[in-house]
Amino acid sequence: MIFDWNVVVYAIPLLAAGIVQTLKVSIVACILGLGLGLVAGLGSLSHNRPLRLLVRIYVDFIRGTPLLIQIFLVFFALPVVGIRMSEYWAGVFALAVNSGAYIAEVVRGTVGSIERGQTEAALSIGMTRKKVLIWVLLPQAWRPMIPAVTNDLITLTKNSSLLSAISVYELTRSGQAIIATHFAPFEIYLLLALYYWALISVLSWASRRIEKALPSW
Repeated sequence: MIFDWNVVVYAIPLLAAGIVQTLKVSIVACILGLGLGLVAGLGSLSHNRPLRLLVRIYVDFIRGTPLLIQIFLVFFALPVVGIRMSEYWAGVFALAVNSGAYIAEVVRGTVGSIERGQTEAALSIGMTRKKVLIWVLLPQAWRPMIPAVTNDLITLTKNSSLLSAISVYELTRSGQAIIATHFAPFEIYLLLALYYWALISVLSWASRRIEKALPSW
C-alpha cells in the first residue's frame, strides 16, 4: 500500500474548512446546552415534584440512549409531528439536548452538595429560596462546576462528528466527501484523527488555563 501524499495535500485545506464548521456547530450547541443544563439542573432541585420528575425523565432518557439515536429522532421523527428543522439546526438541537442532560446532573450534584445549614441559615434571616439560590448557593457552586462542564463541552465537540450521519457539513462529513471522490480512506481518516486530536488538545489546554485563572474563593 502506497501512502498518497497528493490526496493529503489536497485534503488539508478542505478539512480545515470542515473544522471551522465543526467549531460553529459546537459553539452554538454548547451555549444552548449550558442554558438548558442550568435550567434543568436547578429544576431538579426544585420543591415542585412534577418538575423534578420531568427533569428526571429527561436526564434518564438522554443518558440511557445513544446520541446517534437521539440525532435520528430529532431529524427523522420530529417532522412526523410537524416539527421540521434543517440538517444544521437538527444537529445543533440534538447536541444541545444531549449536553444539557449531563450538565444538569453536574449542576444538581454541585449545588446539592453545598452544606444544607447554609440554606437554613439564609432562610432564617428572611431570604427567599430564590435569593438563597442566587446569592448563597450558585456563587459557591460555579467554580466546582467548571471542570466537569468544560469536559462535557469537549466531549460535545467530539460527538459533533456523528452529525455526518444526517449530512451536516462538518469535519467528518468533509472527509467522507473527499474519500468518495478520491477513495483514499486510510489517508483521510488518519488526517481526520489528527485534526480532531489537535482541536481537542487546544480545547483541553484552554480548559486547564480557565480553571487555573479562576479565583480560589
